Amino acid sequence: MEAGAPFVVWFEESDASSVHRVGGKCASLGELRRAGVAVPAGFAVTTDAHRLFLERTGLTDRLASIVAAVDPQDVAAVASASRELRGLVESAPVPEEVARDVREGLGELERRCGGGPLPVAVRSSATAEDHYTASFAGQLETYLWVLGAEDVLRHVVRCWSGLFTPHAITYRAQFGFAEEQVLVGVGVQQMVDARAAGVMFTLNPTNGDRSKVMIEACWGLGEGIVKGDVNPDRHLVDKVALSILQRTPGGKDMEYRFDPEAGEVVCTPVEEERRAVHCLSEDEVMELARTAKAIERHYGAPQDIEWAIGRGTGTGAEGLFILQSRPETVWSTRPRESVFKPGASALEHVLDRFTGGAAAGDS
Repeated sequence: MEAGAPFVVWFEESDASSVHRVGGKCASLGELRRAGVAVPAGFAVTTDAHRLFLERTGLTDRLASIVAAVDPQDVAAVASASRELRGLVESAPVPEEVARDVREGLGELERRCGGGPLPVAVRSSATAEDHYTASFAGQLETYLWVLGAEDVLRHVVRCWSGLFTPHAITYRAQFGFAEEQVLVGVGVQQMVDARAAGVMFTLNPTNGDRSKVMIEACWGLGEGIVKGDVNPDRHLVDKVALSILQRTPGGKDMEYRFDPEAGEVVCTPVEEERRAVHCLSEDEVMELARTAKAIERHYGAPQDIEWAIGRGTGTGAEGLFILQSRPETVWSTRPRESVFKPGASALEHVLDRFTGGAAAGDS
């Protein structure tokens, strides 16, 4: 693939300043790769490709007018509009120059990953995504185990049409995003055949304690946790001492994994003997915690991170990989309470710590 192809940008060529061109998710992955974090190889189909698609097909004004005519509070109307909008997008042709760059990009990605057909994840990456004021996390779509250039192109278009799911339509209306403000980059990324996967937060999501890292883990792909279908293992780590404080096993009765016969990701029962067994070793928990600390340090803010540990089969991806990191948007946006009482002396603060909050000098 020629350098400088206008519609494909490799992750390592992107950083936090590239959001307008590749979307929030891909910009974050590029930033992480440039910072030395293990991220599966891949590239972004740029927002320029999405813009050209809309211009060539003449869909820009038509899509905007359909959205503008819908009452976002009318669930049935939004669902009907979503079907119409997605149908229009998914039936339109991809500009040939975009298709050419995607095909060449996939060929180069296969060469970088050892040659031969390579399963990839195709992920939406919106330009308004992963911001502190409006995280689009979970609003757009990801497709796993996509194989071959034509299927990749079909799923790129599905990611573009994902701007018009009912949830995404109402979400944008809630935050006041004009339709022309939001374009979609699409990540095409080496698939990780995960032995275990999950999410982690660089604070305790139950109480906002920033001195902790919380790791949730399940067998197989992390979709079970993201979708809420699996009760995961939970590991609480002291961020300062780097010591494991709690290891709580979850039920883990189901797992998402690729079924070669079905040719798709399926949710299957987990064998009884694996349900009560932690899917991470203590060493893996500590490796994840150290990685979480490094990512938080790089961004300078609490993070919500998706990760996977590859089996090293099929795709050749083995070991720990970070699949996404975005700002934590619940506790980190709240004012941090001061531990000091206005007007209290230093001695009173010390006594408070040892008396459970009784005011020093009270009689």
